[in-house]
Amino acid sequence: MTVEENLTEAGQGRINAGSDVVKKTKEGTNAPVALITGTSSGFGMLTAITLAKQGYLVVATMRDLRRREELVKLAEQAGLAERLQYVQLDVTDAESVQKAVRSVLHNNGRIDMLVNNAGFAVGGFIEEVSMEDWRRQMETNLFGLIAVTRAVLPVMREQKQGLIINLSSVSGLSGFPGYAPYAASKFAVEGFTESLRHEMSSFGVRVVLVEPGSYRTPIWNKGLGEIHRSEDSPYKHKLDAVLRYSKHASETAPDPQEVADLIGRIARMRAPRLRYALGKGSRVLIIGKALLPWKWLEWIIARGLK
Repeated sequence: MTVEENLTEAGQGRINAGSDVVKKTKEGTNAPVALITGTSSGFGMLTAITLAKQGYLVVATMRDLRRREELVKLAEQAGLAERLQYVQLDVTDAESVQKAVRSVLHNNGRIDMLVNNAGFAVGGFIEEVSMEDWRRQMETNLFGLIAVTRAVLPVMREQKQGLIINLSSVSGLSGFPGYAPYAASKFAVEGFTESLRHEMSSFGVRVVLVEPGSYRTPIWNKGLGEIHRSEDSPYKHKLDAVLRYSKHASETAPDPQEVADLIGRIARMRAPRLRYALGKGSRVLIIGKALLPWKWLEWIIARGLK
């Protein structure tokens, strides 16, 4: 069953910003609805709180709802408990995606904003990363993002308004040694988002890329922090340098609330631009890649990993 069929079945009819089926908050206002993936930690969790403070009814989704305790606690401390809903969503499971979107529409009547945040990082040198891990990386960071977006597009198109923010990365702008799977997934997200923005512009749906550099999030303790290392690997010394760099980056990275605050600002913009890069060194890297010969940039990155 398609999303549009589900809308009809639920009796939603033509959904728009003034629909009387929109769930009202305790304050009695018709709150705009924001759907966020990957809210159990990091950018997703902070963005959920930030948007709730701005008056959104936030649908916080995550693969395992047992991991919502920290977000629930933050929401309660901020007096925002009534502005958050929690929905199970595994972006790699097609039925889970459809079920989650149906739930949001049944409870709230519309989706005004989608933040595609769910993702993780696989690290390692290309020759030594298994094909299983390559596919796992793409299933979550790319295909999962596409699946959730496709499920929401008919809703926003029918509303003739909406905002989609895709969390990319500075790794989606420049590839680094030891980060190839993650970089490949984020480069793909960049191209997908450019095409999506073209396609949705005539329907009133704004599409934006947020490209953070290094921030203090659990990503460092997941894929990149669990790289398999072999003592007899021909890449051992290079991999050690990458791990040292990653460890240093995680220890000196800025507060991830900066990213949530940026998303909050974008949510208030009438005509946001396509790309927003932020974080330590991200703008320098973008300028360097645009202006410097590749050999110079290659030398600078290699030097930084020694």
